Amino acid sequence: MGGVSGGPDTMNTIVGGRIEFAPGYDRWEPAQTYPDPAVQTLDPRFDEIKPPMNAGLERLATGFRWAEGPVWFGDGRYLLWSDIPNNRIMKWEEETGVASLFRKPSNHANGNTRDRQGRLVTCEHEGRRVTRTEYDGSITVILDRFDGKRLNSPNDIVVKSDDSIWFTDPAFGILGNYEGDKAAPELPTNVYRVDGRTGRATVMAGDLNFPNGLCFSPDESKLYIVESRARPTRLIHVYDVVEDGTRLANGRIFVNAGEGSPDGFRCDVDGNLWCGWGGSGALNGVVVFAPDATMIGRIALPERCANLCFGGRKRNRLMMAASRSIYSVYVNTQGVAGD
Repeated sequence: MGGVSGGPDTMNTIVGGRIEFAPGYDRWEPAQTYPDPAVQTLDPRFDEIKPPMNAGLERLATGFRWAEGPVWFGDGRYLLWSDIPNNRIMKWEEETGVASLFRKPSNHANGNTRDRQGRLVTCEHEGRRVTRTEYDGSITVILDRFDGKRLNSPNDIVVKSDDSIWFTDPAFGILGNYEGDKAAPELPTNVYRVDGRTGRATVMAGDLNFPNGLCFSPDESKLYIVESRARPTRLIHVYDVVEDGTRLANGRIFVNAGEGSPDGFRCDVDGNLWCGWGGSGALNGVVVFAPDATMIGRIALPERCANLCFGGRKRNRLMMAASRSIYSVYVNTQGVAGD
C-alpha cells in the first residue's frame, strides 16, 4: 500500500482508498448528507456549475507541510503536487486512490503545469529556476537568470497555446530557509514570458508587488494575476493579452480581496475564475468569480486553499491543494483544455 509522510516521524497510510491517520492528525470527516453544506451559492449563476446535489467534498490525502502547485495528468489519471517545505513532489492515482512520492528532492518545487507536449514544467524555489521534465526523466532548465541576474523564486506557471511559458517570480522562497534558501533578491518581482520557439525571456509585468497565481481566460485574451503584497489588501489584476500574445495591456483591478487571501486559480470553460482562498477560518476554501468579477459561489474547506486545478476523466473534478491536505469535488463544469 502507498504511504503519505507528514514529516520525518509521522506516516499516514492509505488502505483500500481510505486514509488511516497517524496519531494527532485532524480526523476530518465528509458531510453525512447531500447536498454538501460546504458548497455555498452566492449568486444564481453558481447553481449551473456547482457540484451536483449528490457530489460532496472528499479529502484524498493529508499529512503535508504546505501543499501547492497541483497539476493533472489525464493520460495517466494522476495528480502531482508540491509539498514545498518537505522538498518533494507527491503523486495521487485516481484508479487506486494511493498517494506516493513522485520526486525528492524537488528543489523546493512550487507551481507545476504541463506544456503542450504533455511534459511537466515546474517552478523551483531552491534552484531559483523554471525546469521541464523530459520524457526520459531528465531535467531541462528553461530559465534561471534574467539580464545576468538570478531569478527570485518562481512561484506559479502556465503555458499558452503558442508554447510560451508564463510565470511569476516573487521572493517568498528566498525570504527564509523553510521553503528554499535564504538570499537577497537580485531582480524585481516580475512576471515573465519565455518564448516557446526562441527561448527568449521578457518581462510582461514589472509593477506588481510579489505576483503570485496566474491564469489565462479560456480564449487567452486575458491574463489574471494575483498581487500578494498589494496594500492594504491582496488584489487580482486582469490584463488584455495583445500583439499576438507577446504583450499585456490595459491592466486593471479585477477583484479587491478585502479580508481574503487569493493565491492560485484556474478558469473553467465559461470563463469563471475558481480561486484558492484563505484568511480567517470562515474564508478558507475556494471562491468562484464570474467573468464580470461577481463572487458567485464558495466551497468551504477546513484549511486554507493555496492552489487548484481541474482533473478527472472529463476535467470536471476540482483538485484543491489546501495547506496540509488535498481535497476534491466534482463540479458541473469543466476546466479549460490544456490548462
